[in-house]
Amino acid sequence: MGNLCCSDSCSQLAGGSSKCSSGKGKGSHSQTKYGFSLIKGKANHPMEDYHVSKFMKVKRHELGIFAIFDGHLGDSVPAYLQKHLFSNILKEEEFWTDPAKSLAKAYEKTDQAILSHSPSLGRGGSTAVTAILIDGCKLWVANIGDSRAVVSNKGEAVQLSVDHEPNTERGSIEDRGGFVSNMPGNFCYEITDLKEQPRIFFRASVFLLPCFSTSS
Repeated sequence: MGNLCCSDSCSQLAGGSSKCSSGKGKGSHSQTKYGFSLIKGKANHPMEDYHVSKFMKVKRHELGIFAIFDGHLGDSVPAYLQKHLFSNILKEEEFWTDPAKSLAKAYEKTDQAILSHSPSLGRGGSTAVTAILIDGCKLWVANIGDSRAVVSNKGEAVQLSVDHEPNTERGSIEDRGGFVSNMPGNFCYEITDLKEQPRIFFRASVFLLPCFSTSS
């Protein structure tokens, strides 16, 4: 297996920060390489997508951390995710023994933190798709919303994450006290809880690709 791609199924080309840019890099102890390109779409508002793409050393392990956060109604929430989500994941005590549980817990804790900061972050929200490559051999993917992770296997695109769509998950959203409504003039949806704070109302989906190889 080779190229990993995290994408946003709604925007022209997802990723990034408030300005367009591109870059690349590679791991120091593996042959894994990465690249990113950020392009603002045709919407008449500033760029609302943020990304993470880098390698880092943690407890003698090399981690490749990659993400796309697709903001809605502003860029404050994706900016918050860019700064805090991975640190929250790595703070989980069970990350090295139970990554799946730690990812789900960190996503939920970060969501709660965003709600608690809603006066300063505003009424916006964000999707999230993250990929953590551990020592070049295990790839953990998690997502909330419709941003998507895809891996190229001998030239064939394999979807790693499952899109969360309001229409298909309306029942579970309403069971948890929320509702789904169309936003005027937009193809996206507003998912709101009982406190009237727009938010992502899904549980994180977590997947493991155990034998990730950089050869295509």
